[in-house]
Amino acid sequence: MIAGLEHFISKRMGGSRMCARRAVAQELNRTRILEEAKELFTLRGYNQLTMRHIANSLGYSHGALYYHFKDKAELFYSMVAEDFDKLLGLQKEFIQHDQPRMEGLKRIMLEFIRFGMENPHHYEIMFMVRDPELLRYTRPMQNQCLELFYAMVVRVVGKSAGNGFDHYMMAHSLFMSLHGFVSFCIHTYRTFAEVEQLAKAHVDFLCEGLAQTA
Repeated sequence: MIAGLEHFISKRMGGSRMCARRAVAQELNRTRILEEAKELFTLRGYNQLTMRHIANSLGYSHGALYYHFKDKAELFYSMVAEDFDKLLGLQKEFIQHDQPRMEGLKRIMLEFIRFGMENPHHYEIMFMVRDPELLRYTRPMQNQCLELFYAMVVRVVGKSAGNGFDHYMMAHSLFMSLHGFVSFCIHTYRTFAEVEQLAKAHVDFLCEGLAQTA
């Protein structure tokens, strides 16, 4: 009799837990979590922000977030995955279409600077946060961006200019120059509109040096 009662109570409680989980999944969706995380990230930064902080701000236990994201790194990568796709799409478009090569490269480089400065918090997650867990998600996309940038540089200067190693080092140097420009402006709280002419001059300067190797 007692054993049967315990089984009945356990079954009912198990059913209640399942209902609670379904309710959480319905009420707390990925979009709502990501929107809250974006706001909190601007205040606390990646390292200081925890899943518990995000959950508390939403009015849920932190365990509720794990129905949607495996860990904090996956949550933050989800915030920028679409941005990586946009950057990769611009690079692929340049490689696939026949256009004035140097002018096209300048446009892509300027758009990279514009994106970083108009989306500083996303850019920080994509290229500046050094958390090992987050890097497991972002590093492959960073490498894709660099490899496509390398292909763009080869398209402009031609394979005859130097050897493969020189091409790669050249592309890496150009990419880091763009990254340094964006990082400096982000940390000095400048907008793209404030430095647009300087950004264009920076890109022109880099491409003039590149043209000398073509």
